Parts: sequence; structure tokens; C-alpha cells
Amino acid sequence: MIPRIHQQGSNTLGLLHYLYGKGTHEEHVDPHLVASFDGMAPDPGRDPSVTKKDLQHLLDQPLSLLAADQRPDKHVWHCSVRAAPDDPILGDGQWAEIARRMVAATGIDPGDGAGCRWAAVRHAEDHIHIIATLVREDGRRPDHHRSGKRAQAEARLIEADYGLHRVTPGDGTAARRPTSAERHKAERQGRERTVREELREAVRRAVAGAATEAEFFDRLKAAGLLVRTSVLPSGDLRGYTVAMPGDRNKDGEPVFYAGSTLAPDLSLPRIRNRFDTTGVATAPDSTHRQDHPPQRPAPSAARRTATHAAWAALLVIDHGDDGAAAAQIAATGEVLDALAKTSALHTRQQLREAAWAFERASRSHTRAEFRHSQQLRRAARDLVHSGPALGRGEDGATTAMAIDTLFFLVTAAIHWHAKKGHAQQAAAARQAAGHLRAAYQAAAAQPLGALYQRGRRLGRPLLQRQTAVLREAVPELAEQILTEPGWYALAATLTDAEAAGHDPTALLADAAGRRELDTADSMSDVLMWRLRRTAGLPADTSHTLTGTHTARHSANRAWQQAPGRPGARRGRS
Repeated sequence: MIPRIHQQGSNTLGLLHYLYGKGTHEEHVDPHLVASFDGMAPDPGRDPSVTKKDLQHLLDQPLSLLAADQRPDKHVWHCSVRAAPDDPILGDGQWAEIARRMVAATGIDPGDGAGCRWAAVRHAEDHIHIIATLVREDGRRPDHHRSGKRAQAEARLIEADYGLHRVTPGDGTAARRPTSAERHKAERQGRERTVREELREAVRRAVAGAATEAEFFDRLKAAGLLVRTSVLPSGDLRGYTVAMPGDRNKDGEPVFYAGSTLAPDLSLPRIRNRFDTTGVATAPDSTHRQDHPPQRPAPSAARRTATHAAWAALLVIDHGDDGAAAAQIAATGEVLDALAKTSALHTRQQLREAAWAFERASRSHTRAEFRHSQQLRRAARDLVHSGPALGRGEDGATTAMAIDTLFFLVTAAIHWHAKKGHAQQAAAARQAAGHLRAAYQAAAAQPLGALYQRGRRLGRPLLQRQTAVLREAVPELAEQILTEPGWYALAATLTDAEAAGHDPTALLADAAGRRELDTADSMSDVLMWRLRRTAGLPADTSHTLTGTHTARHSANRAWQQAPGRPGARRGRS
């Protein structure tokens, strides 16, 4: 159940016209009163002899107790209370009780006999609106300080009492929700997300790995956004606002949003906290582009860098202090934004959804010490500078490698947030992990198919030797790994590592001991990527298959249909 305290107003009758009207899209059905301060307020919805003006006059009567110059400019209090989509439909009596509990909890009508006058209107099955006048019967102002948090706390109790969907409690660090007007506007324009949400994503992508203000603002403009900045008398920048070129108000002017209204961590001072040019700027700053073109890393190299940085960040979250862990988690969001922006089409949507979900997990009340996360931020910058990656070859394979490690990094963030009691952040990180799983399946199909095919073609003596290596290096995991279809890819990787001069037994034991494997869908996949990363082996080996495209396609199909693989297709091979 979601209560929302709306901005205070000064027009009681205007709000009543909305509550008893048809709605923007005629979605208001049978608007009627379910409760009021005295239980006897007139209902213009079902009593044809009563007008909205009658109800307005009753609600505003306490204003007459005050002299004109003592009346509050904005005296209209407005709260909506909405049930979750999967909640049962509540009756008018239940909604009336919920309204009474809400006005008592928020201090509007605390039950002392002299509270504010209020009325609760229901015009849809799943929610009510409460309107109140912010002057008590005794002429005093109500104690409704922090009414939003008080309403949320009462909503948690109501959920338990009525057996409703339990909403994860927040901590005040979430981004501001779009208004109903913004949502309706997006619907009219055929947008999947509101302009506010699209701008938030665009600004976060501009932040990802940026080393200076100049680079950040250049990226905003390159993304096609309209940008305005405000300047202090000293000449220093105070803040910025952004707008979508096609988003205009009724006067035809662009609708600008301040960074701080998009998300708490997108204000200019908070963005500045991330900058450390000595730690991040491995490529020349955007202001030097014309004279000194930057040396762009290859997309595959940038993904390897991100994989190494993600592994180092994971260890900090496990063993570092809270400020360092919070910084690594925030920078993880930057890497996800950068990876989503630069990855191939078949993984882009799931990576975008992962970044979008993890955005909520990147903020908490723990102060992030960004000096600890410059390696991860530098990796995000390299991803942005490397440009779009292909979905095949080393680009595609290193994308799968990076996603594999990022999944474990996000899992570490889940555990850290859960331990700190950050319920919303932990839930958001879990959602991001689900999208990363889906992105991994799409990215890994081709490189794993090639390795699977190579492993199946290993001679019996060589396959037996790699089996012995597996049993010696990880005796407690060996039998389970041997049943996984990914074992053949791991066997091929052990062969490659040995050919490169490594001790495969020691390498495998080290890879298995670096991190738990319980959360992995396939332990052999995880160990294979760790070996190829630490041994510096090529991530893609499809070029070693004969028959070029046909052979690679057959390898991919063989992997998709491998027995025991999660989601494997059944049927004729």
C-alpha cells in the first residue's frame, strides 16, 4: 500500500472538482465519499441535492476562526492511498477505516476532538484520496511534520493487519517518482517511460566514468539534451538543468529538470564528489579532443579492464569499510550504465534493464568515499571511450566474461545492503541480477558453443587428464561439475592454459578459492571465465573451428541443445 502526500494547495474546490470529476482519461468511476471527520459530511457524488461547493464550505469553515492575515496561504492537504495491483479489492468500509488511520497517524486528525476537517473520496477500486483543511477546530495548525514518513509507517501496519502486499520500506534515498501528469503525458506521446525517467537515465550515462565537469556536460550535449547552467557570483558553476528537445509545456517552452530532482545523487555537488582526474582520466579530457585525439581502447580490452576492476571491487565490498563499499556499489552502477550503452543489440535491453534496476541500489545513507572506486570508474570511462562492441568474436565473448563477474559483484552488493538493513536497495540489486542472468545467456551462447565443441572433440586421453586435474584441484566440486554441459568448455580452457605454460591444477584451485560458487547457475561456466581472465587467454575461440560460419553456427546450436544446460531446447539434434 502506497500513501503519497501531495504538494499543499490553496484551492479546496478545485481539488474537489478533480476528485469528483471524470479524470484525465475518464478513469474515475463512481466517485463518492467513504469517510469524513464527523462521518456526516455531504457527498456530492451520490446525493444529487448536494454540491461540491457545499462540501468545500464545510471543510473550510475553520479558516473563519482566523483573521484574514493569519490564514495559511496553502491550507489544502492532499493524500492518496493506493493498494498494490495484486491486493484484493477492498470495500468502502475498509477504505474508510484506512482513511481514519491515515489522518490519525499523520497528525491531521489525531483523535483529540479538535482535529482538522477532512474527507476521503473513492473514485477507483484500488485507491482513495483524502483532502483536509490545515486548520484545526480550535484554530491551531496541526502537527503534521514528516507526515509522509508517518503515513508510510502506518501503511506497513495496515498491510500486516489486512494481509496485503508488503511494500519494502524505503529510507528517503529513492529518486522522485514521476507525477500522474508526467505519466499521462508519456502515455499520450507513446513513451515507455516518462521524460523525467528518460532524463535520469541519460544523465546517469553521462556521469559514467566522467573525470571532469567539462566531460560530463559535453556528454549531456552529445546525447542531444538541452542543458542550462547557473553560475555563482564567483563565476563557479552552481548547478544545471536538462530538458528533452521535444518536451514542451503549454507555452511551447522546454521543460527543464534540475539534476537533484531527477535523483539525489545527480545534483552537481554530488556528481563532483565522484571526480578524481588523476584516478579516472586515462584518456585525454574532452576539451583536448581536437589537438590530441584520445587513444581509444578496443571494446574487448575495455571489457577485460572492467572485469578486472569488478573483481577488485567485489573484494572491497566483502572486506572494506562502509564508505569504500558504498563507493564501489555506486561505481558499479556507472559500469552497468556504460556497458548497456556500448553493448550489442542482443544484450542491450537486458543490460539496460539491469542498469535501470541497480540505480536504486547505488544510493544509501552510507557516505560513499569515491577515492576508493577510481579503478571501477576508470573502467566505466574506458567502456564509454571504446565505443559500441560487436556481438561476436572477442567483443561478444569478453562481454559475457564481464557480465559473469558483474553478476557476482551485484550479488555482493545484495549481501552488503541486506546486512545493513537497506531493504529497497537489496531488492533492486536482486532485480538487476535477474536481468544480468538473461544478458549473460544471450552473450555467452556463441563463445561457450565454440568451447563446448572443442571440449567434445578432445581426445579421450586428454579429456581424462583434465578430469584428473579437476578432481585434484576441486575434489569437493568435481563430480557436480562433470555433470554440467559447461564441463567441456572448462576442459578446453584447461588445455589452453596448459599450452600457454600455466599449471592447470594450481590455476583451477586458485580460481575456485577466490569466491563462492553457490549462486552460480553453472560452476563450470564461472570457473572457465575466471581461468581465461587470470591466464590472459582469448575469450573467443570460434576462429579455431573449421568450416568458418557454418561450424560456428553448429557449435552455437550444439551448446544451446546440450543436455543439462539451463533452458536447453529439446528435440532432434
